[in-house]
Amino acid sequence: MKTDHTTVRRVLHLALLSVLMSAGPARAQDAADLGRLAEFVQWGGVAFSVVILAVAVVILRTVERISTRLGNRFVNRRPTIQKIESAGRFIIYIATIILAVRLSFRLDATALTVVGGGLAFAVGFAMRDLVAAVIAGITIMFDRPFQVGDRVEYAGQYGDIVKIGLRSIRMNTLDHNVITIPNNKVLTDVASSANYGALEMQVPMDFYIATDQDVDLATTLVQEACLTSPYVYLGRPSPFFIKQAIQGNFVLIHIKVRPYVFDSKFEKSFESDVHLRVIRAFRDHHISAPTIPTGQVVPA
Repeated sequence: MKTDHTTVRRVLHLALLSVLMSAGPARAQDAADLGRLAEFVQWGGVAFSVVILAVAVVILRTVERISTRLGNRFVNRRPTIQKIESAGRFIIYIATIILAVRLSFRLDATALTVVGGGLAFAVGFAMRDLVAAVIAGITIMFDRPFQVGDRVEYAGQYGDIVKIGLRSIRMNTLDHNVITIPNNKVLTDVASSANYGALEMQVPMDFYIATDQDVDLATTLVQEACLTSPYVYLGRPSPFFIKQAIQGNFVLIHIKVRPYVFDSKFEKSFESDVHLRVIRAFRDHHISAPTIPTGQVVPA
């Protein structure tokens, strides 16, 4: 068995040299470093590392299932459960990588020197984006521009963050499309988090009436529609403001209200429910929407 391992190392060494010698002296030196790196591989440890990786995958899936069940059972604790799951996932990732490297390589002073040269070559030509994404993922976990479970707007997409991994972030949009975002992209662009770790979330809504209508009554009806909705979160106030606005060549009254929904997952249900209540209330109290002057068109 020892002879077989020696033969494998020699074959790898010669193969790397033959492939990269034609690329010039710099590449040849990198090939020599990688060939020497193969001499420090512990093949028995590599086989055991594969088993460890398989076990880690099983543990990650088990943690995800348990987290989902607990989140569905204890809804008020779902953000906390998701935070714990995300942190645990990262710990498993890092521990698995460290353990696999320790088992697969003989890391003495000579090996570390060779590994340094080999990794410089690999990162420079093959793993540059991957390593950048992993570093960005660790940064996101500590800096926390958003958290798992947050409803986030990023690069024109809007949805819930369902997973933060070492390489990428998964977002589930309101259309139930799962979008994968590389971690390093998030650090260079602006992301907006609507609830930032909380279960409740503010939902801005806009209503418009004509200038000759009863503004006080319209405002009362809008507030009642918000506060009587089954989706409203009464633990926070529902601020509103009113202003006269001009759109195109006609004047209108703009009523904006910002109530909170008790669970961010029901944002659109809450918004639809309030709008239906306001439409019915305005109709019952004969409050009219802005009238477009004759010959005018609604601005795009």
